[in-house]
Amino acid sequence: MRQPGIYVEILIHAPMERVWQLTQEPDVHQRWDLRFSRIQYLPRPNPDEPQRFLYETRIGFGLAIRGTGESIATRTLADGSATSSLRFDSDDVLSLIREGAGYWRYIPTAAGVRFLTWYDYRTRFGFVGTLANRLLVQPLMGWATAWSFDCMRRWAEEAIPPEVSIRFALLHALCRVGLAFVWMWHGLVPKLMFHDSDELRMLQQSGVSMHWLPWVGGAEILLGLLTLLLWRWRGMFALQSALMVVALVSVAMRSPEYLTHAFNPVTLNSCVVLLAALGWLSAKYVPSAARCLRKQPLGEENA
Repeated sequence: MRQPGIYVEILIHAPMERVWQLTQEPDVHQRWDLRFSRIQYLPRPNPDEPQRFLYETRIGFGLAIRGTGESIATRTLADGSATSSLRFDSDDVLSLIREGAGYWRYIPTAAGVRFLTWYDYRTRFGFVGTLANRLLVQPLMGWATAWSFDCMRRWAEEAIPPEVSIRFALLHALCRVGLAFVWMWHGLVPKLMFHDSDELRMLQQSGVSMHWLPWVGGAEILLGLLTLLLWRWRGMFALQSALMVVALVSVAMRSPEYLTHAFNPVTLNSCVVLLAALGWLSAKYVPSAARCLRKQPLGEENA
């Protein structure tokens, strides 16, 4: 293989039988794995022959990448561990991946099942394909594999179906992006670009020099950026809620006339607090690729 392989491992606190079911049954597997939209086993005339299957990945705009694969070996060892190996290829003109191979390994431990994968593949489109793979596709594939593994872990451990996890992830993302937009807009437009008179007046009434207005705007833009950069930090939502409450109390005490305006701090700050609360609640149930080990431990060899 010309490209470096992708390794992902996660510990699942569930019986081996449950992990095996969630990963080996195609109609179940396709529900939690972001890399596939559909997996279909083909009829196998002879049980001794490899199990062939079709796979499909929708990429949007009505387009999908299709390919074929086969499970070339499944074995259970004396210690209870199991390995399932496969090969895959695609003749689809949209597929960067030409062919590849990999395995899934199941290792029972006292704490649960170590579920891990390693796979590698060849690309098409020459140098352009190699560059696109290293810069975009391979990192994305590694992240999608790890995120999917944690999604499956939640299903096995907490009985949270993948569809629910995906909805929580979408809700969390909307809250993050929405809050980041609010902070960056209010930092950039009324404070840095137009020096809004109301902003200047409220700052002056709070006892702060008007010369600090650009700095306040810059701080709000920075907070918006950190909302996106610190994606997994749940405490960001609590921090933003606290800032909105403090800001509202400050306006009520020093500039109460603004509480009755058409667009006022009561509605804005309340909506931000509610959005942050939704983000806080949903973040607890969002799968995370960070929960997976992404490098093969030293001393372990590929199956």
